[in-house]
Amino acid sequence: MDQHHATSAQFEDGDDFPIRVDGLRNAFGEHVIHEDLSLRVRRGEVLGVVGGSGTGKSVLMRSIIGLQQPAAGEIEVLGRDMMADGDGEEIDIRSRWGVLFQGGALFSTLTVGENVEVPLKQFYPEISDELRREIARFKVRLSGLPDEAAFKYPSELSGGMKKRAGLARALALDPELLFLDEPTAGLDPIGAAAFDSLTRELKETLGLTVFLITHDLDTLYAICDRVAVLADKKVIAIGTIPELLALDHPWIQEYFNGPRGRAALAAKGDPEVDSNLGDTTGAGA
Repeated sequence: MDQHHATSAQFEDGDDFPIRVDGLRNAFGEHVIHEDLSLRVRRGEVLGVVGGSGTGKSVLMRSIIGLQQPAAGEIEVLGRDMMADGDGEEIDIRSRWGVLFQGGALFSTLTVGENVEVPLKQFYPEISDELRREIARFKVRLSGLPDEAAFKYPSELSGGMKKRAGLARALALDPELLFLDEPTAGLDPIGAAAFDSLTRELKETLGLTVFLITHDLDTLYAICDRVAVLADKKVIAIGTIPELLALDHPWIQEYFNGPRGRAALAAKGDPEVDSNLGDTTGAGA
């Protein structure tokens, strides 16, 4: 499989794509981050997004959710043109996704429960205080935190608990799409594995589509259905890990076949991936 075929597979007819990106260009002054970047995210999948430093993974996510205004291109989320001028629908569309920013981005002066209530107040101001608090407590439990965590402040939480608190807030509005930016960064291996398991469980039970930025190879092997690789200012390939391993792009080979990639592979124990890895390393020997 060559790079063109691996990448163009994302445009197959008949698939349901809640996120569509075409010809995206992002630039900061003279510095171009993305040029003619295109991407499709399939409904119900966990799509991992990887790339070297400076490839604009977070910029891409921010462009999709409307926090970064691209210089050119087309972005469609859940059928809405995100590049169009505001027409009153932007409030509605934002209520259909949740975002866990890197570091959690919790309000330090609010308790965990109050943090979860913020989007509920914004989008559903008519609901009672009692119902809002009840929903917040449910989302805290859904994220894997104990009930008492709802009454704690972010400064009282461990790194892993802050991630889960941020996830509880991201789930507050029962979203269809979930955006996760480096959710396991800074977590120990046990905490990272637990967060991966939680993400997969929530995806399956809630029917979520997950856009997951990560550099964690264990996460890619554990929960991602496909992986999109950012390099050369665009998505150079997208597919399953076995499909990516069959490509000869130097960054892809270095990333997946390096020491950490081999360790993640050994932990996963996937015969199909193992076969591709063996073929790839053998061809390059």
